[in-house]
Amino acid sequence: MTTQRRKASVKDLTPEDPEATVRRSSRSVLTPKRLQYSPDTTNGTTVKKRKTKVYKEENSQMKRPKNEEDVENGDMERTSDDCGGLSAYELERLENIRQNQAFLSSINLFQATVELKQLTRPKPSQRGLRPQAAVKEVLPARKSLRLQNKAAEVLTLPPEPRGTFVHERSKPEKKPAGPLPMDPINMEEGSKLPSQLLELCSEDTKERKMELNLKDYRSALMSMRITEEQVVKVVKDRIFSAAFHPCSSSLLMAAGDKWGKVGLWNLGGGWGDDGVLLFEPHTRPVVCMAFSRAHPTQLLSLSYDGSLRCMDVEKSAFDHVYDIGDGLKTFAFMSHDCTTLVVGNWYGEVAIVDRRTPGNSHESLHSLDPKTLRCVSVHPLQMQYFAVAESSEVSIYDSRCLKKTKSQAVSQLYGHNLSITSAYFSPCTGNKVLTSCMDNHIRIYDTAAMSSEPPLLASIRHDMRTGRWLSKLSAVWDPKQEDCFVVGSTMKPRRLQVFHESGQPLHSFTDDENLNTVLSVTAFHPTRNALLGGNASGRLHVFSS
Repeated sequence: MTTQRRKASVKDLTPEDPEATVRRSSRSVLTPKRLQYSPDTTNGTTVKKRKTKVYKEENSQMKRPKNEEDVENGDMERTSDDCGGLSAYELERLENIRQNQAFLSSINLFQATVELKQLTRPKPSQRGLRPQAAVKEVLPARKSLRLQNKAAEVLTLPPEPRGTFVHERSKPEKKPAGPLPMDPINMEEGSKLPSQLLELCSEDTKERKMELNLKDYRSALMSMRITEEQVVKVVKDRIFSAAFHPCSSSLLMAAGDKWGKVGLWNLGGGWGDDGVLLFEPHTRPVVCMAFSRAHPTQLLSLSYDGSLRCMDVEKSAFDHVYDIGDGLKTFAFMSHDCTTLVVGNWYGEVAIVDRRTPGNSHESLHSLDPKTLRCVSVHPLQMQYFAVAESSEVSIYDSRCLKKTKSQAVSQLYGHNLSITSAYFSPCTGNKVLTSCMDNHIRIYDTAAMSSEPPLLASIRHDMRTGRWLSKLSAVWDPKQEDCFVVGSTMKPRRLQVFHESGQPLHSFTDDENLNTVLSVTAFHPTRNALLGGNASGRLHVFSS
């Protein structure tokens, strides 16, 4: 009875149409994931599709479209096999990624990221002077008086100060008078100077390079490059002055820093720290230095501590040339044999110094400007004339007509609104004077006729504001060219700029990897295509061809 009832139930549940689709369980079939609310566009309208199940081809009875138009119109859902094994969810995710990237590209985000990486300051060059490890002082171990069964110490307060307390900043002690030994402080005690240094300084330097026309000069500038080996730490602190040695077989440079140290660097040299020898002839900023043209083995350096010394490589000593209490600022050679000097100080005075006279005093002292004096420059041909950068004007004096006070200037260069940082005669003829002023202008005057008020030839706007932590910018002539000069810049990316006397910019020296600081101190080589720049961390950067 029971068997008959089961057969009847099966018969009732069996469909009469033999071709009817048999419903099968979907649990045994893995379906691709799909968004529940994926929009679909049919006949231009957006409808919400139901959650459907897609079967694999071998287990489903779905009908395929008969032509390609049905496929293009989206009448058939894509399966994982039709899309390279990707499910609909993965396809949706890739589409979102593509749209996000298109949006980021439209707002130039990728380009901004690249520019930000370029602006990131790279690590400074580690070549040159090596940092010395500080010696840590070992203090005795602290012990408790209570545990030692000792009475506590009775401390009394000091008496209160009476009157006005004036804090005076302690200055480093001045070096003793007389010659100092030329011992490098970055080498072992008792080390001798390299023999190659004397050979290099003794080269014949009388050869002078011919002046180029403007087109060839610009090409020479464009051929000059800087590499990682041409950035070296020469002194420990901020550079105040730098100079090229006139030898041509190698690039030998000198730099003076904030605390009286003088560094010599031979590019590619094998002595010292990457070719660097460090000395300490002064105790305060070395603000002016120059190699003797008549005796290339001598380097003269002047410091705020009031001393002017001559580094003589032949003697291996720093001779004492001139000395006052403090406040020396600048000097220049007044003779072709470099034995006579004009020296200026912060108190508006100039001294005529003859190195052939025994002692370290001056021949004569003349008061010019009671406020200040920042730079002196001697005419290259008529060496009795020298220009003085005073408070807000430049005056040209005749050394034969100087008086102790109230000396009459031969000519005066007007037009500066703020203090003047430098003034230099043109190197070949002296027919022009180049001045740098804190009113953000570089000016060139015509001094060929040496009239009472020389005419202004050009005024070039240039940002001269460097702040208190950088050395002042000063435009200096190229000694190989009569009409071109170089000056540092605070613009980004960092650069050195070369101008023509007319104000036309000729070339900007830049390098994203090796030039990332302001180079306040600049100098051209007297015979080779080479340019140096010094920064506030004691590093020299050299561009050469």
